[in-house]
Amino acid sequence: MKRFLITGASRGIGRAIALKLAAPGVMLLLHGRDIGALAETCRAAERTGAKTAKLIHDLAIFRGIDDLVAEVGHEPIDLLVNNAGIAVVKPFAEITRQEWEQTIGVNVTAPFFLIQCFAPRMPPGSSIVNILSIVAKTAYPNWSIYCGSKFALEGLSNAIREELRSRKVRMLNIYPAATDTDIWNAVSGEWPREQMMSAADVADAVAFAINRPPAVIIENVTLSNTAGSL
Repeated sequence: MKRFLITGASRGIGRAIALKLAAPGVMLLLHGRDIGALAETCRAAERTGAKTAKLIHDLAIFRGIDDLVAEVGHEPIDLLVNNAGIAVVKPFAEITRQEWEQTIGVNVTAPFFLIQCFAPRMPPGSSIVNILSIVAKTAYPNWSIYCGSKFALEGLSNAIREELRSRKVRMLNIYPAATDTDIWNAVSGEWPREQMMSAADVADAVAFAINRPPAVIIENVTLSNTAGSL
């Protein structure tokens, strides 16, 4: 049975990826913080014949990362999707230490140590997918900490990719443009969500990339809207 670990699977892009990949013969190890929403993701995935496990841990702290790793266990995984993320949008001068620690913890530290833990046990042809953002390529005012975290994860994953080539473990970076998810509920301002991509669009790209032949890596996928930048 294939084992797929997806962080931030309660809703949005993480849920869309889980449902896209759900199938008989697949065990979905789904992480999230919202118990009710994560349970709904699991129920929806199980209707397709997949098996699921709920992993409820705070990835902003090392204890949460360690507890997730322990719950996943020592059996190898075939896919790791680093999707969980925090977006703090405000002038850089207003960012608190707690916001800094939480954002860097979830967006950078957790993916790094999950890769460090699981990659050595992943079989050849398996995949690690990092859900980045176009903000890993272009800086925007008031998005400093979010941009910084995505720039950092891009640099880490690009370097680690070179170390994993000899083991034939694939590292894929996905760079979606603005995507209509609940993350925008906490972002002040007016945003044309009707013009944004859907989470399903991102999930489709992930599924396409990981289903290439084992010797093929689609290293970087940039997804943008035909209408242009918002």
